[in-house]
Amino acid sequence: MSPDSRPLIGVPFRTVWEEDDPSRRRKIEPYLRAVEAAGGHPAEISLRLPCEKLVAWAAAFDAIVLPGSPADVDPAWYHAERHPACSESDPYREQTDFALLDCAFAAGKPVLAICYGVQSLNVYLGGSLLQDIPAVLKSDVPHDWTGRSNGAPEPHHDVAIEPGSRLAALASASRARVNSSHHQALDRLGRGLRVVARAPDGVIEAVEFTGDGSAALPTSGPWVLGVQWHPERMWPHESDAHGKEMTGDAFAAAMFREFIAATRKQVVGSR
Repeated sequence: MSPDSRPLIGVPFRTVWEEDDPSRRRKIEPYLRAVEAAGGHPAEISLRLPCEKLVAWAAAFDAIVLPGSPADVDPAWYHAERHPACSESDPYREQTDFALLDCAFAAGKPVLAICYGVQSLNVYLGGSLLQDIPAVLKSDVPHDWTGRSNGAPEPHHDVAIEPGSRLAALASASRARVNSSHHQALDRLGRGLRVVARAPDGVIEAVEFTGDGSAALPTSGPWVLGVQWHPERMWPHESDAHGKEMTGDAFAAAMFREFIAATRKQVVGSR
């Protein structure tokens, strides 16, 4: 826990080159703000920590948020040849994510994995990735934010949510509309993961950890949720000119608040 009794949430930098460039470090800020608005105490995790120090840091956190990234996980991790459309990989980010996940799973700590983060989680658990959605699927669903550099609005699409899942409870519905900016997706599922949301074209949009890979939700064990979209951008968590909170997307807000609530519960249970 942090000195002010808020759960201490570790958030690794998106890439080592963003960490090294002060003008690009702000890319991690939406994740930090979302954690703070939900009641957690966010802490940046350097991707350049030596192994021993990284392990010590991982043990100190109450939970982990794995953020998005412009990098792609190295296909060598899932024994595949690199597709020409696969972006540059960041071994610093990969080794950091995997060390954090080692600690989180060993200690039963909650994990919220977002975009690149859910892909990293899946590979860590032995799964594989579709290296480029357009190259594999003929789909009209806008997954990648192709016009971002030209000021094009972020694309959105619907997702169908599995009834009875944790995600369905957070959405209070069987469908939701989410933002999207990814060109890769989960393929073969990692150990213990269950698909709980898909896009209209069948692309996996969210997974939950069941512990044993069964269809039923776990009654105990770590709170682990991975989503392919960006809830940190869907929840502005700011105030308007009159001081009234603009909560933005209720589904995104519920996701972060449930994550922090699960972390508090885990911290209390581990004492």
